[in-house]
Amino acid sequence: MKIYRYRSPEGRIGYAWESSEGLLELNLHGQNLWDGFAKSDEPAAVAAILAPVAPRTILCIGLNYRKHAEETGASLPSYPVLFMKNPAAVQDPGLPIEIPTWLSSHKVDYEAELAVVIGKSCRNVFKENALEHVLGYTAANDVSARDWQKEGGSQWCRGKGFDTFCPLGPCLVTPESLPAPNTLRIQAILNGEALQDSNTADMIFSVATIIEFLSASTTILPGTVILTGTPSGVGMARKPPRFLAPGDSISIQIEGIGTLTNPVEQEKGPIGPWGANPLSSVKSAA
Repeated sequence: MKIYRYRSPEGRIGYAWESSEGLLELNLHGQNLWDGFAKSDEPAAVAAILAPVAPRTILCIGLNYRKHAEETGASLPSYPVLFMKNPAAVQDPGLPIEIPTWLSSHKVDYEAELAVVIGKSCRNVFKENALEHVLGYTAANDVSARDWQKEGGSQWCRGKGFDTFCPLGPCLVTPESLPAPNTLRIQAILNGEALQDSNTADMIFSVATIIEFLSASTTILPGTVILTGTPSGVGMARKPPRFLAPGDSISIQIEGIGTLTNPVEQEKGPIGPWGANPLSSVKSAA
């Protein structure tokens, strides 16, 4: 089943499921999808499609595709590489990714990723039953300011945590409709050109293994979104590099989920006190 989160013409936030007759209301048993839900046959009044969840936490895995490791010259990791994104970085389908101006960046990159939404609290789970804790799957773009991520002091959370840097959508696909998450074609399409074209089978650590690792001695709460890494073809690894620019349109397409598309714009406003260049804007501790 495909579930959409939406805003009505009156501004109400609702959920709908995709039927052969269009989007129909989904009735929640609580305040969130992970509290349970039931289908209805009432048409949903949709003014705008939103990111399918408002995450409590965003956990991200870096360097998790073999060919991506090869293109960056990195060794295969022995453990999943973990970093986090600010939940405020989430962006809705169709709304713009903003290239930072206040903390200026000139190397904003795209990263197609399969996102996993946790539906049941889990701790110390084994990979054999890890997928039982999944509410569903969606597409994500792990947008990354490479200059701040790399040149700004190897700050992954800084370079990947700007507002609008985590588009999610267009829908949440429940596990019974996507029972094999490590068999999916995944693409990033920039202005109509496929720059990433791979399969989740190339992951170093499978979805189940990632959940097993993240839950080790650690509680993963319902509503947590896990980004599972990106395949080869990212902009920084291309020759010459291919970064996002105002006027671009970037789409993430995943088999069985659909297409998440966002335009690219420049953040409005002046350059802030930390300057335009990570290497020349380092301030003293005072």
